[in-house]
Amino acid sequence: MMVPTLLIKNLNVSFKTPNKTIKAVSNLSLKIMKGEVVALVGESGSGKSVTALSILGLLQYPTAFHPSGSIKFNEQEILGSININSKNIRGNRISIIFQEPMTSLSPLHTVKKQVLESLLVHQRISKNQRNKRVLELLKLVKLDLPEQKLNSLPHQLSGGQRQRVMIAMAIANKPDLLIADEPTTALDVTIQSKILKLIIDLQKHLKMSVLLITHDLNIVRNMAERVYIMKEGRIIEEGTVKNVFNKPREKYTFTLLTAQLKKSNNTVINSKTKAILKVQNLKVYFPIKKGILKRTTGYFKAVDDVSFDVSYGETLGIVGESGSGKTTLGQSLLRLIPSEGIINFKDRNINTEPQNYLRSYRKEAQFIFQDPFSSLSPRLSLYSIISEGLEIHSIGNKQTRRELVSETLRETGLSPDDIDKFPHEFSGGQRQRISIARAIIIKPKLLILDEPTSALDKNSQAQIINLLHKLQKERKLSYIFITHDLNVIKSISDRMLVMYKGKIVEDGKTLNVFNKPKNKYTKKLIESAF
Repeated sequence: MMVPTLLIKNLNVSFKTPNKTIKAVSNLSLKIMKGEVVALVGESGSGKSVTALSILGLLQYPTAFHPSGSIKFNEQEILGSININSKNIRGNRISIIFQEPMTSLSPLHTVKKQVLESLLVHQRISKNQRNKRVLELLKLVKLDLPEQKLNSLPHQLSGGQRQRVMIAMAIANKPDLLIADEPTTALDVTIQSKILKLIIDLQKHLKMSVLLITHDLNIVRNMAERVYIMKEGRIIEEGTVKNVFNKPREKYTFTLLTAQLKKSNNTVINSKTKAILKVQNLKVYFPIKKGILKRTTGYFKAVDDVSFDVSYGETLGIVGESGSGKTTLGQSLLRLIPSEGIINFKDRNINTEPQNYLRSYRKEAQFIFQDPFSSLSPRLSLYSIISEGLEIHSIGNKQTRRELVSETLRETGLSPDDIDKFPHEFSGGQRQRISIARAIIIKPKLLILDEPTSALDKNSQAQIINLLHKLQKERKLSYIFITHDLNVIKSISDRMLVMYKGKIVEDGKTLNVFNKPKNKYTKKLIESAF
């Protein structure tokens, strides 16, 4: 009889808070056989990542604790054991790929140093072999130009490249079990498929078991052999992927499988409708410096001579692969990074306005970031986070601000009773609502949304999109919606731009671009997504 690589029985995970104990995982049982790919699926906040971190003993103990349960790795009990903390297991025989490589990699250390560290902690390797082994790993994960990337810092790499570095670190010691926690969430469709193929190729090559944690059912369908469905901390359904997908027993599983984003009721923008924002010949160039003296030898053209406009009440979608310049463009529109060209907002060129004008401009144009958890301070309550803009712009007094925050919480689908809670007490979808509440409380006219739904499951995505539609209608907002997800763009944008290597390669009404793409790159993106 074969022994499971991982066997979890009746796992319970709870968290102590000042007022109560929160139960995050209840009586969870799961097993993974040698060389098997098993998926753990559920909505944001269902307990998937808490389960993964329990396996590695990476929860915030003693705030987190396990009232009962068992986790056996190759028949060895590791739950609450010092064995999991030993170099022999964590990072060696069990490795993990985290959801967001930018926050998982050290911003201060080179690619070479970070991959090498994962080797040196667990292996004795001579100085002569070190560079050779690091290069072997980078080639194994198919990183482009690995020799040139050795001394790069994470911010100099694209999202897909950073994820390949994370995978190289994870497989450096040939683990028996690889935990992939939402490994492609922040990546565009073409990069996603490459990363997923890479993980499967490595799994077969190294004969690893894989626990794939995701909310994306298409990934499960293409990668996993068996699947466990989680809801509110419990496993509610399990079986082979074929059986669960074709004949789901639970209503919740059926809802997950059939959840779809609704198509946008495109806003009819009259050619005479005034533009709230006009961008002309915008450029963001980053110097490339080489040599001991770090002389500038050229420029990386992140945004290269871009022009477009956004009308009042319109949603403009911006689509492109990781590294295409989407986020850089969005940040430059608020002068968060320097740029050249014209950014004309309500007939004033933001790039020529003095610094002291930016406060009033940013009151009317707000930015919503991709990852709400890292953009919300963990030390501040909802009231402090959402009311910050009111204080900065001297709106209201202490009493009226609290009333305004409560009202905005209701408007964004949150409960005013949660006003004194902290971000970690909410799911991903709820945290994104908090980010939206923080942005709209000062009544802006333009929202720039950078991948606001990329980390969310389909149900949560649909809820956030519906909320944005509702707010746009009620508040007459204009949106610039940046994403790599073409399904999301189709459901929310009126017009769309397609970016490639810093340039706009296609521009048109969303349905026209989808039905009759003119550019080869656009066709490739659409084919990859559908």
